Amino acid sequence: MKQTTPLTICMDMFGCPNRCLHCWLGHMPNRQMEAGADEWIVGLFKPYFEEIEFYSWLREPDFCADYRERWERDKRLSVNCEPERFELASFWRLVRDPEYVRFLKEVGVRCVQLTFFGLEETTDRFIGRKGAFRELMQANELLLENGISPRWQAFIYEENRGELVELLRLSEKLELDRRCAEFGGSFKFFIHAGSCDGENRKLYPIRIEKGHIPEELVPYFWRYDENLPESRLCAELRDDPSHVVFHNEDRIVLYVSNEYDLFFNFTHMRPEWRIGNLKTDPIEALVRRVTEEDTEALREASRITVGELVERYGDPLSEKVFEKEDYLGYLFNTHLERLFAEKR
Repeated sequence: MKQTTPLTICMDMFGCPNRCLHCWLGHMPNRQMEAGADEWIVGLFKPYFEEIEFYSWLREPDFCADYRERWERDKRLSVNCEPERFELASFWRLVRDPEYVRFLKEVGVRCVQLTFFGLEETTDRFIGRKGAFRELMQANELLLENGISPRWQAFIYEENRGELVELLRLSEKLELDRRCAEFGGSFKFFIHAGSCDGENRKLYPIRIEKGHIPEELVPYFWRYDENLPESRLCAELRDDPSHVVFHNEDRIVLYVSNEYDLFFNFTHMRPEWRIGNLKTDPIEALVRRVTEEDTEALREASRITVGELVERYGDPLSEKVFEKEDYLGYLFNTHLERLFAEKR
């Protein structure tokens, strides 16, 4: 009997032009997957799921020359549903292909998120490409000229907090609220510290402290009240007997690396979280692990309590800011990394 829970498959078919220091998935090699890999993978899961939503990207959307045909193919490969267009687009392609912004309009995109890390030098360094900041600003203008609202997302750390105040002032100088309102759109500026998995784990030493968030940025800090200092989280959770829960509810979302490794979308795509490999593992075994959420990482999550994680890996003197769920993920991934290192 087929699973009635919908399945989403996201494949890293074409890679990514950036090497962002905050990437929550983690850095992966860039290589184009074989022609027909998409159809083959969907075909593997078709006998087991009634509904399959398919995307050929999981890092940079539309990072292929034939993005129009690619979007139509993603729709054709999906089973009993149609993939969505999100508020995500390739700013790399926006500034290189004048047809791309028109394509976004045609498929119903009304807002596109642009990610900053400060001003020019800092943003270029965090994205991993010289010229990235200027491309973001150029993309911002192209979107406005074509009636698409830009949404500015900024990641805050100890080292760039002052620059984000300047970035906010730049957005005000550009009158983005007024310019979006002219075509019925709306501009949004928001900041956050991000999760603490993938590449962003390496930035723990410069993670922002709550008391260091500039006052001007507080109104724009996403879920400011839910972001707590690590010391407070340690105090609240040190005796917690529960376990960190990673679980798919209404939809199962799977990520496929360009080496055919399979992952849930719970956290970064590291070996500790690998479900299996589509080339080497029987599909029946993979489907069972997926539907029963039976992997070594998830079994370990049921063995160790939140209190134990805090005792082993938390810093009760740290004022670095986290949302509770992100902090639990950070602690558990620290545990997994050490556990798997010992096994190796």
